[in-house]
Amino acid sequence: MSLGSNLGDRAGNLRRAIAALPGKGIAVKRASSFYETEPVDYLEQPWFINAVLEAGTALEPREVLGVLRGIEAEMGSRKEFPGGPRVVDLDLLLYGREVVETPEVRVPHPRMHLRRFVLEPLAEIAPGARHPVLGRTAAELLARVADHSVVRKFISASEGSRRGAP
Repeated sequence: MSLGSNLGDRAGNLRRAIAALPGKGIAVKRASSFYETEPVDYLEQPWFINAVLEAGTALEPREVLGVLRGIEAEMGSRKEFPGGPRVVDLDLLLYGREVVETPEVRVPHPRMHLRRFVLEPLAEIAPGARHPVLGRTAAELLARVADHSVVRKFISASEGSRRGAP
């Protein structure tokens, strides 16, 4: 799944969303680094912090999406318009090798292969994860993505001070 935030304490928002998952039946297995990313669709907004998680669950894709939307609502996030600013945005990218096409759920995420801000952290934690429709791995998709927006690892102030950064 992917996470993004560009309002308030962006990194803190992602940490809160990640912390909420286990209590809702979703176990976090691996988490990517946090990445600071420039907006891609609607450009007149603050930059995002994005990450990707690998998780395990007994929930069906529709139920996972319901949990993600519930966490967004609990955190006060609203999607005023597609690609707009938000406290937190949670998306289901892949569900194993399954392909799901319903009015409520589309897996794999229909735009994941077009988004550097998704592919960069996905390739960090699961470079061999294969897109079940396109047949390419996360690393292959990243190498071929036409999106050249800025995606850079994010170091928070507290992490920077521990590492001796100015």
